[in-house]
Amino acid sequence: MPLRPLASEKPYPTQAPPVNTTARVRLWFGVLALISAIFVLRLFYLQVIKHDYYHQAALHSQLKQYEVEAERGAIVAHDGDSTTPIVLNEKLYTLFADPTFVKDPAKASLAIAPIIKGDANKVEGQLKTKDTRYVVLAKKLSGDQKNKLDKLNLLGIGTRETEYRTYPQGALASQLLGFVNDDGQGQYGLEEYLDKDLKGTPGELKAITDAQGVPLVSNKSNIVTDPRAGDQVTMTIDIGVQRSLEDILKAGLDRVQSKSGSAIIMNPNTGAIVAMANYPTYDPSKLADVTDLSLLGNAAASAPLEVGSIMKTLTSSSALDQGVVNLNSSFYDAGFVQVGDRKITDVEDSRGTQTIESILVNSLNTGAVWMLKQMGGGDISAKARSTWYDYMTSHFGLGSTTGVEQAGEAEGYIPKPTDTGTGIQVTYANTAFGQAMTATPLQMLSAFSSIVNGGTYYRPRLVDSYKTADGKTKPVQPDKVRDHVVSSDVSNQMVKLLGQVARINIPTALRNGYIIGGKTGTAQISQPGGGYYGDKFNGTYLGYVGGDKPQYVIVVRVNEPKTTTTGFAGSGAAAPIFKDLSNMLIDNFGVTPKSQ
Repeated sequence: MPLRPLASEKPYPTQAPPVNTTARVRLWFGVLALISAIFVLRLFYLQVIKHDYYHQAALHSQLKQYEVEAERGAIVAHDGDSTTPIVLNEKLYTLFADPTFVKDPAKASLAIAPIIKGDANKVEGQLKTKDTRYVVLAKKLSGDQKNKLDKLNLLGIGTRETEYRTYPQGALASQLLGFVNDDGQGQYGLEEYLDKDLKGTPGELKAITDAQGVPLVSNKSNIVTDPRAGDQVTMTIDIGVQRSLEDILKAGLDRVQSKSGSAIIMNPNTGAIVAMANYPTYDPSKLADVTDLSLLGNAAASAPLEVGSIMKTLTSSSALDQGVVNLNSSFYDAGFVQVGDRKITDVEDSRGTQTIESILVNSLNTGAVWMLKQMGGGDISAKARSTWYDYMTSHFGLGSTTGVEQAGEAEGYIPKPTDTGTGIQVTYANTAFGQAMTATPLQMLSAFSSIVNGGTYYRPRLVDSYKTADGKTKPVQPDKVRDHVVSSDVSNQMVKLLGQVARINIPTALRNGYIIGGKTGTAQISQPGGGYYGDKFNGTYLGYVGGDKPQYVIVVRVNEPKTTTTGFAGSGAAAPIFKDLSNMLIDNFGVTPKSQ
């Protein structure tokens, strides 16, 4: 009988259920497609959307930017009919290191130190400097030193070419020129004033570097902008006149035991400065030897002083120009003039009738105050003060810089005419003869030029022309600041008056066939706490030399002379220097004699 399965048992299946392979394949395909899409989108994001960011990040450790220094413009000066360099560039080398690449600082320093004439321990310390990629080990190395260093082939150490200023004429005109510091910036004088013109425009090199930081110049990613050289500047000064002026100034100061002074020679008909100097001076190639920083400035343009009686040339020309006095005007001089509670006197007894000529010849303070009073109707009134203030500032340019191409030019000081009681009257009385105000020798010379050249104020200048990097020359034309400083008639009168003053006061300066004129000044030196020293004076002289008309104007300043030929700082110390300068110009530098 056939067997039956138990009730609890299930029958064995006779066939396995079918597997859905198609669904499984589709699932895995979808997963792979999704993963692929994610990769594609990520790559798109990285390579397209964030391309620039990651490109720069990848190059950051290798892409370096270098500034290609432009050649600084040379400075030349006239030398007769030609020009001669006075400042040039010299190619020297700077030794630098990237401490991160220096493997053995001790060994490297022992090799480097003898070549640069340095201390090996110091060099080793520099090569161990942390947190920097650039350390300067030495500057101003010669080409021979560079070649020796290059042969060492030291990892992380290299040289770069650097231009330094060199001075073919030595210390000549150094205070006019200024210098260039180690950062390539002009300091003082022309170098600072014209720094932008002289330094040019630097170039730029962006270079991919190798692992040692060396630029791969052939790499296509390099971007180079060529530097543009600075302008060459031709100065107005003449080297021969400049050298002679410096020699004569020093000899004159030594003669009267003065420790310092200044002198300027200028063409009054163009404003061109032919020579300008101060003593003592310095050698710009030996800056490390300079201990007195005041030597770096150009005192003739930056150190104002109470100018003394040379101011009477401005006072008299102003009064003449106002028409309140003429060459025949006169007054009785009692030997003093009372202003408020002050009695103004002259150095010597001057009692008697005085004229404009005798005021200048005898340098009368009382006469200067009298001329000031005439501008106000007979008193140092508000009208007198405002008129005189207008001439000093608006006509003659005192109290403001002249605009000469010199860094650090001083404005000087002219008191305002505001009524402050009797004190202002005393102050203005003093300004009439060159006290209670200050001006630089250059300001006074520029004002004087306008008096003797027909009445035109020219901006004093030291630059004759610029020559650009592409060879184009740009001449600097005379800069006529203002006309009618004084009338042409007053100008002619002043030339004759000052000629008569010179004939009486410095007759040894006269030369047949030439006109020479000028005025002395002796000014008391003010004390820090107020008032004046009784035994300390500065001497000044303001004059001209020429033929049919003034061809050169000259100003001389002598600080605290100890001995003089006359007892006065102006006539005994400054006037002899003026005489030597005018003779030098006549004898050697082409002063045109009178036509008749």
